[in-house]
Amino acid sequence: MAMSGRMMGGLLGGALLAVGLAQAQDDTFDEYRSMFGDDNPAIFIVDEGSELWTQARGPENVSLEQCDLGQGPGVVENVYGQLPRYFEDTDSVMDLEGRLIHCMVELQGFKREEIIEGIYSGAGDNGTEMEALVAYVADASQGSKVAVPQSHPEEKAAYKAGEALFYHRAGPYDFSCATCHRQSDKRIRLQSLPNLTEAEGARATYTTWPAYRISQGVVRTMGWRMRNCARQQRLPELQPGSEAVVDLLMYMGVNAEGGSMDAPGLKR
Repeated sequence: MAMSGRMMGGLLGGALLAVGLAQAQDDTFDEYRSMFGDDNPAIFIVDEGSELWTQARGPENVSLEQCDLGQGPGVVENVYGQLPRYFEDTDSVMDLEGRLIHCMVELQGFKREEIIEGIYSGAGDNGTEMEALVAYVADASQGSKVAVPQSHPEEKAAYKAGEALFYHRAGPYDFSCATCHRQSDKRIRLQSLPNLTEAEGARATYTTWPAYRISQGVVRTMGWRMRNCARQQRLPELQPGSEAVVDLLMYMGVNAEGGSMDAPGLKR
């Protein structure tokens, strides 16, 4: 059936409207950014994380200053861009959130279940301790280059597993991570979608999370972002520090190699 001029005009008008709305959303966010200038409210969360790092807490009443994030006990400078990585003491590859959970359990005596239960803030909540700690560690890596290691066999295996998981289709909508994040210049609900299979998109994403979400008024971590993506795919809830999260982060981090850390970022 030939398409009438009215039908063609309607489709063209709809496409132009979508483009216009997308541009309007981008312009609105640019206005938000200009209002903040060089300031990012995440700085207050970073300060909170710094206090939590040095404060004696938990049943053992000790600080996290002996926590090894990959560069030695207590070192937080320039570690974020080198995570996930293999840790000999656990014989496993861990991301930042998983490693912080490990230290809070092993050093401070907290119960893992209690940490995970309140690990991310909900709508209208204040930020959580984990969100503050992640923001603090990420801020200490400002300007450093992403160099997620691939020297240990377990690190290489994590990358391969992450790549396979990235393309694995599942759930009632038969979605995968690649459904939204393997093409450039794409959107969903007017939201820009980075291409995580290429260096440019992976760097732009990996280097700016955790991020302060203007619309939510809290710092969100990459673990939260991945959990939310899984929720939107109608998949089972991703657990913080789980192999699935670590493997996906490894895949993204290696793809982002060479990018300059600029987290905490500022998002919509």
